[in-house]
Amino acid sequence: MTQDIQTTGSTTTTAQDAARVALGLMLMTAGTSHLTFARDAFTAQVPDWVPLDIDTVVVQSGVVEISLVAALVFLPQHKETLGRVTGAFFAAVFPGNISQYTHHRSAFGLDTDAKRFTRLFFQPLLIGWALWSTKKAAITTKN
Repeated sequence: MTQDIQTTGSTTTTAQDAARVALGLMLMTAGTSHLTFARDAFTAQVPDWVPLDIDTVVVQSGVVEISLVAALVFLPQHKETLGRVTGAFFAAVFPGNISQYTHHRSAFGLDTDAKRFTRLFFQPLLIGWALWSTKKAAITTKN
């Protein structure tokens, strides 16, 4: 007997669906906070080399996060593509985390270089979370 691993359409596991919902809740909170109560704190993450107004960058990234949540919720047939887009977004904002560390900017309780450095390791986890939670589930069949 052999085992074949196949993907199953747009099917994801219950664990993946729960992870996608949790990611959506996190993104909704982050996106909303970009536009409201943490708007000033997010300016600490905008690199100096970004050629736009810092507040504009913060607002736009919040709008993108909220848009990603809406897409993940209301366009489940495209969740794998949206997972890639969400992962790419997390990669795109990673220079902001690096900038916060290299410029010693305190925000969100990251008030030491050690804390800011440790935060850098969470971005790859977010990327992985976005990709895994939206990837088609593999099933094993016996022939």
